[in-house]
Amino acid sequence: MVSEDAQAPVGVDTSIPHSARVYDWWLGGKDNFAVDRAMGAAMIQAIPGLRDMAAENRRFVHRVARYLVTEAGIRQFLDVGTGIPTPPNLHEVAQRLAPQTRVVYVDNDPIVLAHARALMVSTPQGRSEYIHADLREPAKIMADPTLTGTLDLDQPVALTLIAILMLMRDEDDPIGKVRVLMDALPSGSYLTITHPTQDFNPAEMAAAVAAATHGHMTLVPRTHAEVERFFDGWELIEPGLAPVMGWRPEGAPPADDKAAYYWAGVARKP
Repeated sequence: MVSEDAQAPVGVDTSIPHSARVYDWWLGGKDNFAVDRAMGAAMIQAIPGLRDMAAENRRFVHRVARYLVTEAGIRQFLDVGTGIPTPPNLHEVAQRLAPQTRVVYVDNDPIVLAHARALMVSTPQGRSEYIHADLREPAKIMADPTLTGTLDLDQPVALTLIAILMLMRDEDDPIGKVRVLMDALPSGSYLTITHPTQDFNPAEMAAAVAAATHGHMTLVPRTHAEVERFFDGWELIEPGLAPVMGWRPEGAPPADDKAAYYWAGVARKP
C-alpha cells in the first residue's frame, strides 16, 4: 500500500493539519490526509453542527457572488484564502452571470496549488488565475505579475476573505494586512468577510479552539465588534455585519440564523 506521505504533493506536510484540507473533509472532499480528518473530527466533537456550518459558509459564497455581479456590477474578484476547489467555485458562479468576469485566487497550501488547473478553467470571455501566496504578505500579493496582468486595479475589485482571518492571531496584525489589500483597490471596490465567532455559542467555540490548539492549528474566533473593525472606513451593505445564514438569504429566512457560528459582511469603498 502507498502511504499518504508518498501520495502527497511536494511541499505538503502530512504530519500537521491544514485548514484548507480540514475544510475540504468537512465538505465531503477527498483532498485531505489522516491528520486533517483527525483534526476535523475533534472539532466536530466540540461543535457537532460543524459540517452544516461549513456548507452554509459555502452557500454564502455563492449568494454574495451573485449579489456582487448582478447588483453591484462587479466584474473582478480577488479571493484570498481560496481553499481546495469545491464546485461551483467563485469564478463559475460569477461567470455564469457575466462571462467576462476575471478572478484571481490566492492560497498558501501546496494542495491548492496542485489543483490550480481546476481553478483556471474560465469562460473564453473571462479569466481565472491562481497565485501561491500568503495573506501575511499582502504587498507581495498585490505586486504579483499574475494579479496585475489579470485585474485592472483602476476598476472596482471585490476582495473576498472567506473563513481565513481566524487563522491569524491579533499579534499577526490581521487588520493591518487586510488594510494593505483594501488600500490598493479603487473606489467602488467591495470587501466580503466571513469569520467564526464565539458570540452564538461560547462553550462550543471554546472547545473547538482547544481542539485546534491541541492539534497545533490556529483558530481565533472574533466578536461582532472585532470583525466589524476590518470594514472601518468602508460602507457596510445592508443588512450590515450579520449571521452568515441571515445575510440576504434566498427563499424563506432561516428559522435560526445563528445556527452557523459565522459573522458575514460586505462593504463598499467610498
